[in-house]
Amino acid sequence: MTPHPDGAAALAAVARFNDAFDRRDVDAVMAAMTVDCVFEDTAPPDGTRHVGQEDVRAAWEKLFSGPGTFTTEEVFAAGDRVVARWRYEWGDGHVRGVDVFTVRDGLVAEKLAYVKG
Repeated sequence: MTPHPDGAAALAAVARFNDAFDRRDVDAVMAAMTVDCVFEDTAPPDGTRHVGQEDVRAAWEKLFSGPGTFTTEEVFAAGDRVVARWRYEWGDGHVRGVDVFTVRDGLVAEKLAYVKG
């Protein structure tokens, strides 16, 4: 897929991913990702890198087993890259962060997560 200058295709791919993510539907999340997908979580100090469908699926299953809720605050694209600002709330606490996505062939190939401490 050739990157679209306006990022419309990348935004659509991330919207499909986020819709599945918000539903905590691991099968749909994984269907929205490439076979060789990468997810870097926010574990200190530099995040844990999860590579491939099996490893990334295990990370989502662990995350979705907790009580927290994500709220997307803003999403924008530049070609095949998408940035999403979010807020994650649990009990009486919260953090804010950013995800940097790379989209390839209409699927999320990479999701790099960063958090404010």
